[in-house]
Formats: sequence, structure tokens, C-alpha cells
Amino acid sequence: MFKYLLVLFFFSSILIQAQYTDQINSNRPGASLGAFAVGKGVVQFEGGIELRNYKHDRYNLSTVNAKVAFLSVRWGFLFEQLELTYQGAFVFDRLINKISTQHVEFKRKGLLQNYLGVKYLFYDPFKKERKVNLYSWKANNSFQLRDLIPAVSLTAGANFILGKNHYPFGDMFDALYRPIFFQNLGLPSEREPQLSLRGILATQSHFLGTWVFVTNLIYDRYLTNHTEKSYILTLTHTFHPLWSIYLENQGIYGDRYDDLIFRTGTAYLFTDNIQIEGSFGI
Repeated sequence: MFKYLLVLFFFSSILIQAQYTDQINSNRPGASLGAFAVGKGVVQFEGGIELRNYKHDRYNLSTVNAKVAFLSVRWGFLFEQLELTYQGAFVFDRLINKISTQHVEFKRKGLLQNYLGVKYLFYDPFKKERKVNLYSWKANNSFQLRDLIPAVSLTAGANFILGKNHYPFGDMFDALYRPIFFQNLGLPSEREPQLSLRGILATQSHFLGTWVFVTNLIYDRYLTNHTEKSYILTLTHTFHPLWSIYLENQGIYGDRYDDLIFRTGTAYLFTDNIQIEGSFGI
């Protein structure tokens, strides 16, 4: 199974009391979650549209063409290290079943993700300000081993299933995951529990002034019969005060959905509170 995707994201933040930085503290570019919280008193919205094309080798190259709308809401509360985060994704797609000689087409729509969690930054290497060397630009800007020490956070929360679910366990081909006599009923082969748990361990390293490396280790759908493990590695380079580029690798391992994805793209800081991203992946 593989996919191509094109993403256009818009981000904005709303200052309620005080902000951790003067500029937007976004998880983007890329699909990984940064280690840092958004900042106490900040509400931030991240949204976008993704075009996906799937092809499944085991179902005679059956395909799914999908439009996915994303929304992420982040709220920093109580103190700088704590964040309440919501992640949602809604899909409009067309499934073409090529198992039989006569192809059958299904049009569907529904929630692909509905997650609410809490992030806590439990190690911040930047908490203590470094002393500036007034006599050496090189000493202040050269690479140092301590730059590789990452910030570390843990996000824990729950997935909520609402109403009819066309994509149980994230499986875009669930309608084909049954004997052919039952496929025309349009019902999922196995119902995903209305509640399951998800945890994300995130690290974030800054080095050479313009490079950021983020890692995510994810354990998803705990309390179900189909748990899923995944990782995301994201390397971002800011080559201009307003522009950045990134490379990303994501691996997903589950008995219902298994994938290896590579992404690249660029982000533009439109204002201190708005960032725009375009990405492509395979």
C-alpha cells in the first residue's frame, strides 16, 4: 500500500495572556509533534487539506482517492510546559473495488481521527540561558555536542469514535476486508471501540542555529485488538528568516495498516501568527 500526498496548511495563534515566544510555535512543517508546548495562555489553530491516493497490492490494486481536512487545536494552560491538544481529520473519498472483473465504486465520508490529549514537557535543555561569548562569534554559533541534547515531552490521550466509522483502525480499505458476499452491505468488518488510548514520546534538538531534528515514538489504539506502533523523524532547516524546508520519514506498523512514508516540503512565515506550508510525500 502506498500514497502520494499534497498538503497546504495554514496556522494561526491567538494570544490570551502571554506567549512563550514572539512568533508562532507550530508543530509544522511535517506531521510530527514538537516537544515544546504552545505556551501558557496561547490558543493555536493548525488546519489544512491533504490529497491522498492509495493503491492496495493485496486487493488487485484497488484504489482510494481521498481529500482529508485537518484541524489541530492547542491550548497552553496552567504553566509553560503543559498543553491540551486536539487533533481531528475528516475524509471525503472514493473507493474503487477491483477485486472482481466489474469494478465497484463507493463514495464515503467520515472522521479519520478524533484525538484529545495532554502534552507535558518534562525536560527543556534551553531552560538555562547560555552565556554569550562577547569575544568570539564562532564560539556562539559553532556546533557543540550539547546542542544534540533534546527537549523531551510526553503526550497522552484518547481516540474517540463518533457515529458510523468507515475507517476502523485507520484502514482505508476496511470495506474490502471481508468475504465478497458481505462487501456490498457497506458495514465495517470489525467495530473499533469508541475509546482507545494513544501516547506520543517526542524529542526536539536544535543545532547550528538553523536546524531542528524532531522524533516521535507513537503507541496508538491501546485497549483494542489492533494496536499500532509508529515513528516519525523530521529534519527542518531554516534558510531564511521567513522560509524553512524539511525532510521526513514515517513508519507505521499494524496488522490492519502498515506503511512507510517519505515527505518533503517548505513553510513560509506569513506573519508572526500565521504560517503556510506545502508538502509532497510518497
